[in-house]
Amino acid sequence: MTLSLAAVIAAPPSGRRRAVLVDSHDYAQAVLLQGKPVPWSEPMAYCNFFGQAQGLLSSDLALLNLDRFYAYRLRSSEALREAMAARNRTGFALRTLLGDADLLRDAVEFATTFSKTQRAPVVLQIPSPMQWLVRTHRFSGAADAAGLDADNAENASMYVADWLRAFAGLPLASVLLDDRPLDDGDDTTVSVPLDTYSPVRNVTDHYGWTLGLRRADGVQLSGVGAELDRPAGVVIPAGFWPGSSVDEPPAGEFLLAEIPAAAVPEHVLARLATLP
Repeated sequence: MTLSLAAVIAAPPSGRRRAVLVDSHDYAQAVLLQGKPVPWSEPMAYCNFFGQAQGLLSSDLALLNLDRFYAYRLRSSEALREAMAARNRTGFALRTLLGDADLLRDAVEFATTFSKTQRAPVVLQIPSPMQWLVRTHRFSGAADAAGLDADNAENASMYVADWLRAFAGLPLASVLLDDRPLDDGDDTTVSVPLDTYSPVRNVTDHYGWTLGLRRADGVQLSGVGAELDRPAGVVIPAGFWPGSSVDEPPAGEFLLAEIPAAAVPEHVLARLATLP
């Protein structure tokens, strides 16, 4: 039986008082791979890489950055980029990306292999529908995404909801929609509330996955079942890791730790050990 996010928050497997979701991708690439490319094209090699990081950092949840997998595949396929640019309608590029049968098959295979090799409950991270729309909008020929609004986000959420159904067989604890812009200070992105993505919520509710929205300052959760009671995830500040400016993590139901790529391993392990 899949361990729900609510259960992890209530009783973290690590024994900590509060569950910690570690986003270690950049840090692990810098430390474990010494800056070499992440093996996105080899699911088992990626799982081994992730498992090393998980063993060192003891995250209560296993975060699968499927957003990065899709970004890698998009960079690698000129044919896919050309197909996404075939029409200039808003949302066409995103629908084309999500509708690519070969890419979807590979994504499901990748996520399936990942879920089978993890001991911790899996959190599937993807861009929020608005962010995925923004990131693909340039293929329509538009210079920027300034004209996109909440209605566009809701339409995009229908495409994402249809796409998510392909992952129905996976034992996911949560689907996390990353609403952070790729570029710091990007003021063209319209921020919309989690309720805008009701088509996605309908899918995650149906499969028993907790839906979350990740922003720069934390994670908003949409509960599945009365037991969740909408806990809030808070981000551990970057200054916590060297211990120079932040001594205590912020208050919250659970913690999200994105470890900086330049963090010193000894400091990281020492600071993780201080988390109650």
